[in-house]
Amino acid sequence: MSPREAYLAARVLDALLREDYGRLSDRVSRGRDGVGLVLAGGRTVRLAPGGLFQDFVVATGERLALREVLATLAEVADPADAEGVAAFGEECAQALRAWELHDDRAAAVLAGGPSYETLAAFADHPVYPTARARLGLTEGELLAYAPEFAPSFELRWAAVPRAMLRAGSAELPADVAPPDLAVGADETLFPVHPLAAGEVAGIDGVRLLDATRVTVRPTLSMRTVEVTPRAHLKLPLPTSTLGARNRRSIRPGTLEDGARAESLLRRLADPGVLVAGEQTYAHAGHEYLAWMVRRLPEGVIVPVAALNAPGVLRGLGDVPGVDPVPGGEPGGVLAGYLRVLLRWNVRLFVRYGVALEAHQQNLALVFHDGTMRLLIKDNDGLLASPARLAAAGIEVPAFADERMLTDDPHALADVFVTITLHLAAAAVAFGALPYRQAAALVRATLAEALDEYGDDPMARLLRARTLEAARLTGKSMITAGTLVAKERTGARDVNKFYGTSGPNYLRRA
Repeated sequence: MSPREAYLAARVLDALLREDYGRLSDRVSRGRDGVGLVLAGGRTVRLAPGGLFQDFVVATGERLALREVLATLAEVADPADAEGVAAFGEECAQALRAWELHDDRAAAVLAGGPSYETLAAFADHPVYPTARARLGLTEGELLAYAPEFAPSFELRWAAVPRAMLRAGSAELPADVAPPDLAVGADETLFPVHPLAAGEVAGIDGVRLLDATRVTVRPTLSMRTVEVTPRAHLKLPLPTSTLGARNRRSIRPGTLEDGARAESLLRRLADPGVLVAGEQTYAHAGHEYLAWMVRRLPEGVIVPVAALNAPGVLRGLGDVPGVDPVPGGEPGGVLAGYLRVLLRWNVRLFVRYGVALEAHQQNLALVFHDGTMRLLIKDNDGLLASPARLAAAGIEVPAFADERMLTDDPHALADVFVTITLHLAAAAVAFGALPYRQAAALVRATLAEALDEYGDDPMARLLRARTLEAARLTGKSMITAGTLVAKERTGARDVNKFYGTSGPNYLRRA
């Protein structure tokens, strides 16, 4: 058993225990020797206090094989989940292969001077254990297209009949389109990720061109590629990440909703917040016929997910426009980031009833002209209250996806806690600082942001759900994303399925 397998197996068991899938907690025992969990076959694995997000985790020093964990999963699973359990087993196997491939190539990638997007891909996902799995892709495809390997490649192109275009579709901008590819007068040019070429080739009426043009590099999200430092291109991919049900294709309506969300957030942005431009897109009614050009601001752009990659926070003191951090300590940049993040998200929540699904992958720090600002992108998963927006004199966006609108303040708080607090704030802070220091920093910064609103009912609710809560809500990501069908979970959105809770790390500190 490799050290990577033992690491992944422990993380998988931690996640299953956190979500209490199949009432796995019933197998936890407490005795004079401590706390343990009985695996299939009778072996007991020692557990230790979890600290962040859950009560107990696999204790340091315990070595697990994936087969032991998956056998335990199969033993506790509902027979109705057999398909999901098998899919998760394959997800684990692919994640392990991807991890080991990354371990083999990491030194060479680092020696090549990787981008911040590549370094962000070096950091493990704070919650989802098999995030490295891109279902259905081969090792060769990972090496050619995954961000952790820092590849570059040329895009494929397709001629799409204009009659297929949905309303709102734009022409591909000149700085993205290849100048030497011509299509018919009744056609328009669509960029195609090489991984999606086979899907596009099978669409009636669409011509996949033989030519490859425009060299790009993958960003952390993989389906978004960098054309130039200021222009990124989002394209559908035939794979799933963070769960078998999280397809990386692009459904009709998604890009329009993202543009509507961007317009809303531009109106509500704080001075320290930048919103990426996502107004230029096209969709031809098929999940693999879509593109969106994302416009980025001037400056050095560091994805928040990269802050937990080795050496990044300390190295920011050498970036032009970043004030050097005394002694190389990362606290200065981190404190500034948390202050902007929590102040703005609290204001959105309290004043406007808006909660962002802006996790560490959709946020970045922009260093320019001696300032540090927060950049937000990819906002088609936000949740907004029509009543609170209207009361504030803000026009309610006409989202095609009705799941983006709710007047339930607790539904808004669920998103704030699981995304803004857990992933964007706590995971970054606890990954960079000692436990007590991180907890104190997040707690004080959130309290300061909430204090601006005194006894406002929405502020009181958010304070009760965060600073004062006995436990903090969490998402059951594996359960909804892979293990259990939506018909059984009842989840309208697998990315907003709650059913677990963990200790309040803000109070325990």
